[in-house]
Amino acid sequence: MTTPSRLPEPYGQASGANLADILERVLDKGVVIAGDIRINLLDIELLTIKLRLIVASVDKAKEMGIDWWESDPALSSRARRDELTRENAELRERLARLEELEPGRAPKEAP
Repeated sequence: MTTPSRLPEPYGQASGANLADILERVLDKGVVIAGDIRINLLDIELLTIKLRLIVASVDKAKEMGIDWWESDPALSSRARRDELTRENAELRERLARLEELEPGRAPKEAP
């Protein structure tokens, strides 16, 4: 026969909400942490740092209109491909202009 313990269970196991529930709730609702750091010397503002942190799921962020990762070439293969296409077009245009400036070269006729 065992007697019930009077000590609280470690890590709040009896609280009903575990870490997975808390994480799911945070990602579903989102959390915003904001703060400003200002450094002044004799009423002269030397430095201002504005910090904004949003923790949310991708779906929630898109719902809020935040989708910067889709246009960042470091994070999106489509954005990287679009950037390479744009850069390639710029280089072709620049090469065509340089070829037109080359002495002794007849200007290219348009097709």
